[in-house]
Amino acid sequence: MSLNPFHWLSRLLEGLYGLYTLTLFLILGLSAFLLVVLVPGLKARRAIAHGTARFFFVCAGIRIRVMDEHELPREPCVVVANHASYLDGVVMKGVLPARFSFVIKKEVSRVPLAGLLLRRIGSEFVDRFNRHAGAMDARRIIKAADAGQALVFFPEGTFIAQPGLGKFHTGAFAIAARAHLPVVPVVIKGTRRILPSGRFLPRPGRIEIQVLPAIRASADLDSAGIVAMTREESRKRILAHLNEPDLGDADGLAPLQAARKA
Repeated sequence: MSLNPFHWLSRLLEGLYGLYTLTLFLILGLSAFLLVVLVPGLKARRAIAHGTARFFFVCAGIRIRVMDEHELPREPCVVVANHASYLDGVVMKGVLPARFSFVIKKEVSRVPLAGLLLRRIGSEFVDRFNRHAGAMDARRIIKAADAGQALVFFPEGTFIAQPGLGKFHTGAFAIAARAHLPVVPVVIKGTRRILPSGRFLPRPGRIEIQVLPAIRASADLDSAGIVAMTREESRKRILAHLNEPDLGDADGLAPLQAARKA
């Protein structure tokens, strides 16, 4: 069986690109970490992280197209986006205004360097497995939202290699309802192809970000009704623009919870 030299050349170039991009990410990430640790002031630290994320994608040759950015309210809001890759957080950090705070699973806070960096830029961490700790985390985030903090959630909670939109958990929508904030659905396309779950080196590619109109709760709904409506409507809108299968019956946290009990 003859080997196609163009195939192997393509694989070689893709591998070299992946090594370059990974090295670039580590260098820029370490530089941002040092600056964020040393620089006083949350606003300045967030600006550093925002600028570093944007610079990374420029240097990596990954084009990011943002559509309907005007739909993002100027006032505080809760952004909810689909989750497909480790790149999603970096993409959103570079695309959204620096004032946004990211709500992240608590496991990440224990990752060396990354946890400290995220804390220094004002990220909020939530325990997904301990109900008592999770409730305390939620109360803290509600206080931040009440104080006017704009928040970003990935309501699927995790991501898998398989294309599709998973089940949305209620946390983001409950906080938005409690703080009387609009919910802004955002669609991320392209990150799963560039760096899917289980892959170590990124591929070249393009990313599209679609900001959808804000969802504002009706005055005649109670808190539970607002949570249900905003969650259902956000997921419906994201699914309509994502062009991926509906995996709503699959709970991405189940395998992680099973692994913890093993």
